[in-house]
Amino acid sequence: MATRYPCQTPTADPNAPVDPAAAADARKTVHVKRVDEVETLDELFTWCLPAFGGALLRRIYKILDEAVGAGCPITLAIAGPATVSGAHHTWLNPLLETGWIAYISTTDAVCYHDGHRSLDGFKDPIHEVPIFGDDGALRDEKTIRVTDMAFDEDVLLHQDKLLSAALRRPEFQKKMTGTELRYMLGAVYAAQEQKNGIREGLLACANRLAIPIFVGAPGDGSVFLNSMKLWAMAKAGLIEEYKLDLDLHAEVFEACAYHWWGLFEDPVGALATLVLGGGVPKNYNLQPEPALGQVLGLPDVKGYTFDVQIVSSPVTDGSLSSCPPAEAVTWGKVDRDTYVQTTESMQGDYSMLMPFLVKALLDNRARYQRWAERMGEEELYAKHPKARGYLRPRDGYRLFEQRERLTTKLLDEVRNNQEWLLDSLQYPLSAK
Repeated sequence: MATRYPCQTPTADPNAPVDPAAAADARKTVHVKRVDEVETLDELFTWCLPAFGGALLRRIYKILDEAVGAGCPITLAIAGPATVSGAHHTWLNPLLETGWIAYISTTDAVCYHDGHRSLDGFKDPIHEVPIFGDDGALRDEKTIRVTDMAFDEDVLLHQDKLLSAALRRPEFQKKMTGTELRYMLGAVYAAQEQKNGIREGLLACANRLAIPIFVGAPGDGSVFLNSMKLWAMAKAGLIEEYKLDLDLHAEVFEACAYHWWGLFEDPVGALATLVLGGGVPKNYNLQPEPALGQVLGLPDVKGYTFDVQIVSSPVTDGSLSSCPPAEAVTWGKVDRDTYVQTTESMQGDYSMLMPFLVKALLDNRARYQRWAERMGEEELYAKHPKARGYLRPRDGYRLFEQRERLTTKLLDEVRNNQEWLLDSLQYPLSAK
């Protein structure tokens, strides 16, 4: 079993007597710097966000810095129009290229809109519109709006044609996981981007880095709608056959295999998660632990050591899908022994915050790289242990290429848990 991350020590007993003098010594006083005294974003986050929402943002940055420095594989959940907005070109793809991200949980829509910029015959098809403009006029112009981003309706029609042509290729005519479908679509998008001289998109980047992309609600988006069209055409006898079939069982099991790998095979022996927005991507990203421990009954399975969330939903009305880290502890999705120190959930718009957070982390990496070139890696790691996690190989974990080995390994664990699993099938159901 891999060595656990050192911070995973039990929290203090809340019922233990308090020593007033020790408590006073333990108080964290407020230290700040003027903004014109700091030179880096790291210093800005550390010294210039002393209180209130700023302090929450500082805490989120510090937890991310610790998780990256610890070398934890990070899973990323992202909801919202990340590709149609161009966010993948600004901060998301650069984050993937660090080698820190193990896999992504997102939406079918993110994968669908990722292809628009590479379509033949369209140059810069996405443009800005007012959020509170005249939507009736936009409809008359056949303009589709996504918040303040817009594109002509023809973009959707051509995207549908691209997907229909791709999904009819021979290599797609089989039963497969959604991760395989999106990996193959990434290759299709990459070829389009290269042909038309377009900057690399999200799926193409994930394909190049072999980063699995999960979509917890595949039927809720236009990639699958085009697959449904081909299925219907085959049923109606309009085309000879269509054999693409998503294997949801295998896809969920694959996510579990990656979580198992992170806990028991990766040298760090702990996982981190970065959750941006709520909904299905957020919940799907936290599901492997209960799937492994509660449902499959496998022992010693823990949740995430680090859990950072930026979501706009309030927790008070129950709409914060999959809950904040503290509530997730009760499900086992987040590690019970460390969550006080290593988790945080902030109510906010991640599109406003992530460019600054990612830039700060990338600047840290570049600084460690410069120091490594000057003093050598071993001296750097001895002096700054976090540098090792920051400077892990940019090629990343390439988990998609390991999925068969990892799922086979997890199946062996299931096989070895036969007695518990067979007992879990027994329940005195009422007669009909």
